[in-house]
Amino acid sequence: MAGWTRMDLLPFADAHAVTVAGWPTSAGEVVMWCGRKEFPIDKQTITDWQRDDDVRAHVLVEDEKVVGYGELWFDAEEDEVELARIVVAPDRRGEGFGRVLVRGLLAQALGAGFSDVFMRVHPDNEKALRCYRGAGFMPVDAGLAKSWNAAQPVNYVWLQGDAEAPGS
Repeated sequence: MAGWTRMDLLPFADAHAVTVAGWPTSAGEVVMWCGRKEFPIDKQTITDWQRDDDVRAHVLVEDEKVVGYGELWFDAEEDEVELARIVVAPDRRGEGFGRVLVRGLLAQALGAGFSDVFMRVHPDNEKALRCYRGAGFMPVDAGLAKSWNAAQPVNYVWLQGDAEAPGS
């Protein structure tokens, strides 16, 4: 993000699926990103994720080039939103786009009237954990994380967004 660039958080369109599907560089990265075991991930899988009425996907665009993808999972019954499937283009990682994307998604969730915004992160995904903490997300109470992990395939690190974080 050196210098001034124009960045926008835009709604996902099916045409973005082929780009996003090409970003995971290994089977292990796919697991960290979305918990799937297939590699490479098929563009139809990403398009199919959009069919869920409670999912709102977005892309982060820098100067008309898609550099990030993430989803908001709305749960009206629990009155909360989960940020999910966050990924940045491999050639743009480490430049702060993940933090911009996560802050933008948090702002979308807060703007929709949800103050409880969570995300789960694979415990081995150190880079993502640093990014999300830098974007204003903090670990939830250990007891709450334990109860949420009871039905999960791994013991995720659960984080909650801070509505007072800079940029939210």
